[in-house]
Amino acid sequence: MLLRVLGTAAGGGLPQWNCACPGCSGARRRPQRVRRHASLAVRADDARWYLVNATPDIGDQIESHPELHPGPGPRDTPVAGIVLTDAELDHTLGIARLREARALDVLATGPVRGALLDRLRLGDILGPYTGITWRPLSYSPQPLVEGGPLEISAIPVAAKRPRYAADDAAADDWVVALRLADRSTGGTLVYAPALAAWPDALQRAAAEADCVIVDGTFWDDEEPRRAGFTERTSTGMGHLPIDGPGGTARLLRRLGARCLYTHLNNTNPLGDPAAEEYKILAEWGIEVAADGMVIEL
Repeated sequence: MLLRVLGTAAGGGLPQWNCACPGCSGARRRPQRVRRHASLAVRADDARWYLVNATPDIGDQIESHPELHPGPGPRDTPVAGIVLTDAELDHTLGIARLREARALDVLATGPVRGALLDRLRLGDILGPYTGITWRPLSYSPQPLVEGGPLEISAIPVAAKRPRYAADDAAADDWVVALRLADRSTGGTLVYAPALAAWPDALQRAAAEADCVIVDGTFWDDEEPRRAGFTERTSTGMGHLPIDGPGGTARLLRRLGARCLYTHLNNTNPLGDPAAEEYKILAEWGIEVAADGMVIEL
C-alpha cells in the first residue's frame, strides 16, 4: 500500500486567508510552515489513485506530486476517484474542481451522498460536465477497485452534520474513519481526520493497524476559547483534542502502530515545528504528519 499525504491542515488551511493569528502570521513569514487542507492519495493499483477527500486545494495538491500528473494521453489521468469521510465543505468542494474528468468514482456514506446531491446539488451542477458514479461506502470491507489489492471499509465516528445540512436526518455515519487493508502485503491503515468520539469499532481497527492517522485539530479542549474565535471547546466543535483527560494521545500511546496527527487548526501550536508540543509527542512516540510525506505499508 502506497500513500501520499496531500495536506494536513484543518478548515481554512495554514495560513487561513482572513486570519492574522500567530499561527497564520508565522506561516506567512515562513513558507515551510504552510499546510494545505487535509487529504490523502492512495494508490489503488499500478495505474489508479484515489484521493481521500476533495479539498479546495485539490488542483495544487495534484500538481505538486508527479505520480498524480496526467499522461501518457493528453486527457489520461491516474486520479480515478474520491473517497469521502464526511460532507464538510473543506472535504468536498474540490469535487467541482474535477469537472474536466471524463468520469469520476466517488465513495460516500448515504447521508454524505444525500447532502452533496440534495443540498449542494453537485449532480445537477456537474452533470453537464462529467459523469459521476456514486458508490456506497460500506462498513464491511469492499474492493477499492475491482481486481486491485486494496480493501476499504468505513467506521462511523460522529453524527455531526455540516452547517448547510443541519436539519437533515440524524445518522451515525455522517462522519467516518476509513480502514484500508492491502491483501498483497497485509498492511493496514486507519485514517480519521475528524473525530468527535472514539468508539469501540475504531479502537479495534486501530489496535490491529500498522499505521493510524487521526484528527489533531486542537492541542487541548480549551484551545478554541483561548484563541478567541468561539465560546465552544474542541469537543464542542466535534473534535477530540490531542492532550488532556479526554485527549486522543493517551489512546495512541497504547497502540503498536505508527501514529500520526493530521488536520491541524491554524491555532494549534503544532503548526510551529519548534513548538514544545512536538517534543511532548516525540516522547510519547507520536508523530505529526507532514504535507508531501510518503507512507508505504
